[in-house]
Amino acid sequence: MPSSRYRDAHSKVDVPLIERTWPSRRLTAAPLWVPVDLCDGNQALAEPMDPERKRRFFELMVAMGYKEIEVGYPSASQTDYDFVRLIAESDIAPDDVTIVVFTPARRDLIERTVASIAGIDNPVVIHMYAATAPIWRDTVLGRDRADLKKLIVAGGRDVLELAGDLPNVRFEFSPEVFNLTEPDYALDVCDAMTELWQAAPERPVILNLPATVEIATPNVYADQIEYMHRNLARRDGVILSVHPHNDRGTGIACAELAVLAGAQRVEGCIFGNGERTGNVDIATLALNLHAQGVDPMIDFSDIDEIRRTVEYCNRIEVHPRHPYVGDLVHTAFSGTHQDAIRKGFAEHRARAEASGCGDREIEWRVPYLPIDPADIGRSYDAVIRVNSQSGKGGISYLLEAEYGVELPRRLQIDAARHVQRHTDATGDEVAAADLWRIFDEAYLVAEEAIALTGIETCEVGGGSSVRIVLSAGGIEHVSEHSDVGPVEALTAALDELGVEIEILELHQTSVRAGRGSEALTAIEYRGHGETGWAAGRDGSVLSASLAAVMVAANRSFARAGAVA
Repeated sequence: MPSSRYRDAHSKVDVPLIERTWPSRRLTAAPLWVPVDLCDGNQALAEPMDPERKRRFFELMVAMGYKEIEVGYPSASQTDYDFVRLIAESDIAPDDVTIVVFTPARRDLIERTVASIAGIDNPVVIHMYAATAPIWRDTVLGRDRADLKKLIVAGGRDVLELAGDLPNVRFEFSPEVFNLTEPDYALDVCDAMTELWQAAPERPVILNLPATVEIATPNVYADQIEYMHRNLARRDGVILSVHPHNDRGTGIACAELAVLAGAQRVEGCIFGNGERTGNVDIATLALNLHAQGVDPMIDFSDIDEIRRTVEYCNRIEVHPRHPYVGDLVHTAFSGTHQDAIRKGFAEHRARAEASGCGDREIEWRVPYLPIDPADIGRSYDAVIRVNSQSGKGGISYLLEAEYGVELPRRLQIDAARHVQRHTDATGDEVAAADLWRIFDEAYLVAEEAIALTGIETCEVGGGSSVRIVLSAGGIEHVSEHSDVGPVEALTAALDELGVEIEILELHQTSVRAGRGSEALTAIEYRGHGETGWAAGRDGSVLSASLAAVMVAANRSFARAGAVA
């Protein structure tokens, strides 16, 4: 790894030394979100969106509640130009949605951009950009600082000349690669633009400060933003915006710290599409606020439908581990995690019942789940899934969630061993139906050497009598037992046949709640010196209990025969 070929961020750009205030601040309100999926995101796609996909994506953003949307780069392609004209000539943009169009600082391209917005009644932002960092000035543009500033101001003058008299139009400027630009130069150029455009509270100018290529830890970007926030001229007439990318994998952190440092607006893409490793993910940013009790001002209540639309428009699948939206983000396979989640759900339900409130009204504090999956339209079906890493908690949760079966703790431990053997052998994930099959084979069935063919209870004088008929080896064995219950009578009858069964624990539950449910009895027993678990299932609680005893008896009988 030839690491010596690279210089650190502090060798590339002077980071201003300031007394930071951002580390002590907190995020208490959502910034203005600006999705750039139709522009910056679109230019990063192998197959740029066709008109139908662009429209569908735009309508999704409107439905989610975005109030400012960058819709395209009208001078770059006919498709983008036509889409802006569609907005001008139709009613797909509600009156309160601001339309943003993107242009380089070049007169002919600015003219094309201004032509595209003709007739739009919505608020409009013309977003002009120019790269300002030294390596871009030297290698790409061939201009020194003074020369480049003249070019930028000339572009700003063209924007003012062509659109300054349009009452619904405001202006935005991005010093591209701001994070690699000398702080004093970035400040000088931005102040020149706000002076030219006469930034004022009644007609603010947006200054957008991109981390075009992420090059430093997030605290460095925060320092750069705070420097601008504290030193910009006409600050009350400026909306300070950020546009982080994700080259170091810390785009989210950069955006959050930038807002702490004074940024009021964040540009990014829903789920983080964009050049290289992507633009900052404004869905994750918004839901991070939600998870801290701050209203993100955007509707994510059906996140799966949002994902399906974004995947269709971008032709890119969202990763299963993507924060909040991925298929697996609310799923626990680990046994310790599953046990904590199961107990957390039980505590949540009990707390809701005790308070007289609904499950969705009380504080959420289930372990391992930072938000309630229901908030974003997810069910609890996939919260716990079972594989070789799972334990009793996950198994118990699935059996309870899918079949209504509640198992005692020691049976949970025993059942986990059976499931573990299965998953170790197959390497597969186990669904609820598979768990039930494994449970059935482990506890509900046994080779029937002894059968219960009859049971009758009758009153005798002041007491009761139970008549038991057992069949073994083709021979019926009849016995009567006084003043005991049917289960005790059955164990006594089995003892007379030489099958010792001592019931250590009897647990009754049901399979599937509601009408039509069946009783399930699970027993822990000792027979011939060994302990085990058996279960019986029937419409009658008594019949289920007797069936469980017979499964235990036949297994104990088989073990005794094998030992003999």
